[in-house]
Amino acid sequence: MIEELTKAIEVLLVEDSPSDVRLMVEILKARRGLVNLTVARDGEEALAILRGGGKGPSPRRPQLILLDLNLPKKDGREVLADIKSDADLKRIPVIVLTSSRARQDVDMAYDLHANCYIAKPIDLDDYVKVVKAIEDFWLNLVMLPQDDDNDS
Repeated sequence: MIEELTKAIEVLLVEDSPSDVRLMVEILKARRGLVNLTVARDGEEALAILRGGGKGPSPRRPQLILLDLNLPKKDGREVLADIKSDADLKRIPVIVLTSSRARQDVDMAYDLHANCYIAKPIDLDDYVKVVKAIEDFWLNLVMLPQDDDNDS
């Protein structure tokens, strides 16, 4: 089977809401073994992980980033700007997944080269549908860039 031959996809979730983290982990459980999810609780931790200086064992370079905008320490707007201005990180697709529906945030995210902007639904069923849509498109359909350490 193709799935048995597929290598796990490295995903970095940058999210400070414990309930949103738990929900994402729960939804992605079905892909156990095919998604390695690393969680950063604030913008500084996210950048430390991306640059190899995170706490604990260094996770592999993510192939996809799910980024909230409203984060402590360093907000998601700054994190996005740092990622997309760093020659070593800029190819990693960044999906902004946030509660903000403000037109200025949407425009700013795309100005900073976000690959996609999704407003988090309030309804649990709709949230699950959004995560499944992300999974279907970004993890099943799209060819993601490979880092030398993540070669297939």
